[in-house]
Amino acid sequence: MPVIFKTALLLGLSNIFMTFAWYAHLRNLSAKPWMVAALASWGVALFEYLLQVPANRIGYTTMSLPQLKILQEVIALAVFVPFVALYMQKPLGLNYLWASFCLMGALYFMFR
Repeated sequence: MPVIFKTALLLGLSNIFMTFAWYAHLRNLSAKPWMVAALASWGVALFEYLLQVPANRIGYTTMSLPQLKILQEVIALAVFVPFVALYMQKPLGLNYLWASFCLMGALYFMFR
């Protein structure tokens, strides 16, 4: 499997954990003290780091650091949009579309 695909797959899985660590407590633990939410988020974030660190090490063998960052941002938005719509049950506006176009442009310029 090419390095960019391994990297993207691991970053995708990593971003799923990251998104839940950062935002799921807003829905699930809103009535709990912030320390409970922080500890739960740190527990989820551990799995994010167990995927993100190898992803960046693998990716850095053939990609530059700016390329890795832009790839991660595109993947983060690709994970975040379904999370917002399906898990948080919030409406999506056109701003998501425009932001996606901007990130796709950044991805194009970074990898050309």
